[in-house]
Amino acid sequence: MSPWVTGLVLFSAVLHASWNALLKGGSDRLHSVTVMAVAASLVSAVWAAFLPAPLAESWSYIGLSVALHVAYNLLLVAAYRHGDLGVTYPVARGSSPLLVAAGAAILAGERPDALALVGIALVCGGILGLAREHRRGPRSRVIAPAVLTGVTIAAYTVVDGLGSRVSGDAGAYAAWLFLATGPAMLPVWAWQRRVPGGLVRLDAGTLRSAAGGVVSLAAYAIVIWAASISPMGPVSALRESSVVVAAVLGWLFLGEPLKWWRLVACLVVATGAACLGLRG
Repeated sequence: MSPWVTGLVLFSAVLHASWNALLKGGSDRLHSVTVMAVAASLVSAVWAAFLPAPLAESWSYIGLSVALHVAYNLLLVAAYRHGDLGVTYPVARGSSPLLVAAGAAILAGERPDALALVGIALVCGGILGLAREHRRGPRSRVIAPAVLTGVTIAAYTVVDGLGSRVSGDAGAYAAWLFLATGPAMLPVWAWQRRVPGGLVRLDAGTLRSAAGGVVSLAAYAIVIWAASISPMGPVSALRESSVVVAAVLGWLFLGEPLKWWRLVACLVVATGAACLGLRG
């Protein structure tokens, strides 16, 4: 992987952690994540206008991925309601490649090699280290939603990998996926909302959320582009450096503690995810 592709993937990791920090810092996270999805949808509509339509074979994958992304958004809201960014984000991101590796072993009969076993051990150890903070509290309210978020990440990663391959154009697939996710979030927001008021609010929080949606789209587009010209394993592994970025952002902007063990646990999760990703 060339240095400039490496730099862009690292930039994508910063962008991804940043929009998660915006979501965690919001007072009405369901509203924030819905605004993010709608903003990304509007930008994607312009993007899709300049691309060919995805082939018919990919539309079922897009539909399934939209449902998974909606579930992912709701689980993020639940996870950030009780857990710090510096704990929830690494657990969600780290458990995803762990679950993909486990699924490949169970469903596809892929026997993990030594590097994968090291990665599994590191991810599990890092997650246990992050769970240490909640040994006296309701741990399931923090760790369980984060792990379930990782499940949805693993699921839509597989679905999007398969769907983009039969779409005829990976960029068009991504554009239509984001375009459809925004409208799909609207009825969920209307059903789940806890704070009175409409979706469009002329305040700083709404503008920040809209910007976060554009940032999330840019982060995703960079990774898709990088994976199209570089080996997918290293790209995916390098992107997991975002777990360390999230811990630092939580400390700088959200007032979260950055104790030595939390930072070490984040580094362990990132290293384990890298080991799993580099198998590809």
